Amino acid sequence: MKRAVVLLSGGLDSTVTLAMAQAAGFEISALSFDYGQRHRAELLAASRIASQAGIRDHVVVRIDLRAFGTSALTDEIAVPLDRTVEQMNAAIPLTYVPARNTIFLSYALALAEVRKANDIFIGVNALDYSGYPDCRPEYIAAFEAMARLATSRSVGEGEQVHLRTPLILRAKTEIIGLGTELGVDFSATVSCYQASDQGEACGRCDACLLRRDGFIQCGLPDPTRYVESVRRPQ
Repeated sequence: MKRAVVLLSGGLDSTVTLAMAQAAGFEISALSFDYGQRHRAELLAASRIASQAGIRDHVVVRIDLRAFGTSALTDEIAVPLDRTVEQMNAAIPLTYVPARNTIFLSYALALAEVRKANDIFIGVNALDYSGYPDCRPEYIAAFEAMARLATSRSVGEGEQVHLRTPLILRAKTEIIGLGTELGVDFSATVSCYQASDQGEACGRCDACLLRRDGFIQCGLPDPTRYVESVRRPQ
């Protein structure tokens, strides 16, 4: 049985990535992070998704990235709202968490070594908008090269680590289409940067706007649960 570690945030992209890894025949260890994010809904979603997918090995690591601040996801900084795609593309957004994927992937590499997994899946996407430096293909290639020098399994046993990013160059419509084909329950996922404690989305942050537009372009009903103030008829 092939083994893999899948980073599972509870969002749309990571959930589709999990479904793709399972469809490819991997035995999964899911990895989520309680990193000091301002809302807990995504962690609850990750737990729910792992359970629905039959994942028995779901590890939640607690770290505190609030110590570094400067991100709207961990600090008392307002989440940008109601932006156009052009505005999203203009600069690195305030929702960028410094070095987050490097930190997460380092933990994933450690778990992969312990679980004897040669594959690590992460649902990064470079097309939604160009702001996050740790979602680019060149970053992923560099981390994979480093990972192959970093563990006893890779150096001592010749077991090569493969960093899998099946969504990195896919549009949101493609991702939603793939998830639909794989039977993903999108209503269980939480993508919003400021979701309520009940997992209701604000409908106005970058993540919400891109997600909603993806369902519209796919011609599919949007299963997202929104707060009352932004609920719209399907």
